[in-house]
Amino acid sequence: MTGQMQQMTMSDGAQIGVYHAQPSGARKGGLVLVQEIFGVTAHIRDLCDGYAADGYEVLAPAIFDREHPGFEADHDAEGMAQGIKLAREVHPFDLSLADVQTCVDTLAKDGPVFVVGYCYGGSVAWFAATRMHNVAAASAYYGSMVPAAADEEPKVPVILHFGREDQGIPMEGVEKVIAKDWPNATVYVYEAGHGFNSDRREAYDAESAKRAKERTLELFAANAG
Repeated sequence: MTGQMQQMTMSDGAQIGVYHAQPSGARKGGLVLVQEIFGVTAHIRDLCDGYAADGYEVLAPAIFDREHPGFEADHDAEGMAQGIKLAREVHPFDLSLADVQTCVDTLAKDGPVFVVGYCYGGSVAWFAATRMHNVAAASAYYGSMVPAAADEEPKVPVILHFGREDQGIPMEGVEKVIAKDWPNATVYVYEAGHGFNSDRREAYDAESAKRAKERTLELFAANAG
């Protein structure tokens, strides 16, 4: 069973695409899945469908839709450049947080809501735990903004996944997050590089991806109320 793209109205009145996947079997909760800089790609949609198969109703907002409707980029130099430009120069980060909050609120009427994010989305997932409401727990994969925001105490349980070989997020920054020792934050370090969860990338590490997913599902189950 696969999800579908639909249009949703965000808090600023804009309509953007959101990938919506219905749960298989009994609904365990809602999940907002936040994209990498490459958009709501086939990989992101596959992740959504996977979590739906695990029992979660999933929403994945196409957060660059205002600036570049339907944006999907390849995992190559050109796609990287396009994604970085959108994420760092064109699209306001606070708008990404607002869009995720809208999706969280949409799902919250039916039970607990979780957030998971990858790369750019990993940073969003961290802020979901520190700033947003109606979030039960969050799982953040290799969010590059997290070390600089380590002073923000998470309000809800959050797990963070980092690769020891990640050239974009030096271990010095990860150690800073670990040193904060926030009661609600748990940091896991994998013997892998950036993007280890994506089977579309050279850095893909199947064992690390499997363990991180298991930990994410365990987190959600433990905080389902």
